[in-house]
Amino acid sequence: MRIAIVGVVLLGVGIAAVAAGVLPVSDLTALAGRVLPILAFVVAVTIVAELAALAGLFQVIAQRLAAFARGRAIVLWLLVLILAAVSTIFLSLDTTAVLLTPIVVSLAAHARISPIPFALTTVWIANTGSLLLPVSNLTNLFAAQQLDLHPLQFAALTAAPAAAAIAVTAAIVFLTRPRQLLARFEPEHPERPEDPVLAWVAAVTVALLVPALISGIEVWIPAAVAAAVLVIAFAVRRPAALRPGLVPVPLVLFASGLFVAVEALHQADVTEVLAAAVGTGSSPLDLLRLAGVGAASANAINNLPAYLAIEPFASEPVRLIALLIGVNAGAIITPWGSLATLLWHARLTSMGVQISWPRFMLLGLLAAPLTVTAATLALSVVA
Repeated sequence: MRIAIVGVVLLGVGIAAVAAGVLPVSDLTALAGRVLPILAFVVAVTIVAELAALAGLFQVIAQRLAAFARGRAIVLWLLVLILAAVSTIFLSLDTTAVLLTPIVVSLAAHARISPIPFALTTVWIANTGSLLLPVSNLTNLFAAQQLDLHPLQFAALTAAPAAAAIAVTAAIVFLTRPRQLLARFEPEHPERPEDPVLAWVAAVTVALLVPALISGIEVWIPAAVAAAVLVIAFAVRRPAALRPGLVPVPLVLFASGLFVAVEALHQADVTEVLAAAVGTGSSPLDLLRLAGVGAASANAINNLPAYLAIEPFASEPVRLIALLIGVNAGAIITPWGSLATLLWHARLTSMGVQISWPRFMLLGLLAAPLTVTAATLALSVVA
């Protein structure tokens, strides 16, 4: 609810900017044309993810992974790592933070091992693994619009830095928690979903949605179709699950407010100071400079406004990808660096898992520079 209040305040700032003539109505209309399809995708994919979770799809997947691990925490962790990466790449980082976090915490509790390395893996991969496809992150959707690239063309640019970011993140988690990840546990006995029919409908829907998201069709369209299919299925078999809370109103308000407020700052030339900070050019050092400013800005104010503020000064494809590396993979130091981190922490708190923010930030100060540097150098090699 707090992010909804912040969003309303930011929208108020935008309305005041329009009233004062700082933000022309024509520019606000152009912004709406760019933003509305993205917000439609966020709403639809959130509904898909929530209903798929209620159908038991993600729990079934987690149980199968635990059984496959056969009592070895390191295997379970690697499987969670893969699941987090796949979920982030195809269903967005916020989906991973919201849905995978309670699954991995439950798995760790059942196995009587520490949930911390699994929880850290989830939130870090949600951020650092969100580089590959446009649907992986809201910032990517904006960049794909700017570059006018097919999802596979976008992936061709981001594959190397995405792989580097995930690999470095995984290495840091393992090296900081080796004893916990080398432990043994008793695997749990899989439980059947409450409604197997709904679980199958969710499984087929998500399986068809994933390739549709990289087909080149505007992503909000297949996401909306998938959401409609699941809503109809639940209306028939479990109507009580269909509640207004499935629509992520706070997230939509927050994102809308950020977009409008940053556009107002652009029009007022407040963001021009960033032009000097990010520099120009596409050499490895230039790209590292840009990614570093992006990471610092994301941790200072959140990755969405950071991306929007710097985007005008990173219009070349390789520079825009470097900016994405900074604001996506680098936003793991402060709690507010990305919305996914805040959502992740809320889920942990609701399950009784305590995370020390000072320790989280110290680990982020170690991980973020290494991850951003590795991903940016990988970009400079293939660009």
